[in-house]
Amino acid sequence: MAMSKILIVDDHPVMRRGIRELIEDVSDLEVCADVGTASDALSAVREFHPDVALLDMSLPDGSGLELVKRIHACHSDIRVLIVSIHDDELFAERALRAGALGYINKSRPGKELLEAIRRVLGGEIVLSPTMTQRLIGRAVGGAPTAGGTESLSGREMEIFELIGTGLGVRDIADRLGVSPKTVETHRDHIRTKLNLDSAAELARYAALWWSRQSQRRDESDGDVARPSRR
Repeated sequence: MAMSKILIVDDHPVMRRGIRELIEDVSDLEVCADVGTASDALSAVREFHPDVALLDMSLPDGSGLELVKRIHACHSDIRVLIVSIHDDELFAERALRAGALGYINKSRPGKELLEAIRRVLGGEIVLSPTMTQRLIGRAVGGAPTAGGTESLSGREMEIFELIGTGLGVRDIADRLGVSPKTVETHRDHIRTKLNLDSAAELARYAALWWSRQSQRRDESDGDVARPSRR
């Protein structure tokens, strides 16, 4: 029986090893490559053409959202599943719009990750029950999008995250391949949506958000060296 090829993209070697070991224990899936950067992911996609790519949201040379878009634009037959420690309410809908088929939190048991991979292989959309109900509610009832970071577009969220890491306008522009003026425009839109009075206030708010996300991520890495089977 032919096995489905899985690409793992995560900047934490311990996490990559844990997911690889989980997948290697089953007979219908195989890991064709595991990499830690967006550029290496694109190279692996070209070389191995995996059936499913498991992507983290935060990578040292780019965002997971941008990587989803690039994979989907060139290889629309490759299924993408986001595996992240970030709350799905922040990124799940954006990931779907970018071309992903699902979003699962790293803290979920290993058997749920395997189930999500198989469902994505079958063309299903995989989300948490809470996120599924939220999206259904918006579609059926026309409920407005919540405020705060959830109101940011994909590009705005990407810039907000980079601001939180301490990067300045010019560094963000270089990182994203856009002009500083474009970054400043997005920054102003972010500040307006978050109801913040100045760029300095935005920088403090973003740094606090990033610190909390990093803390949660570090705590998760301690728990998921190898995803649980419970």
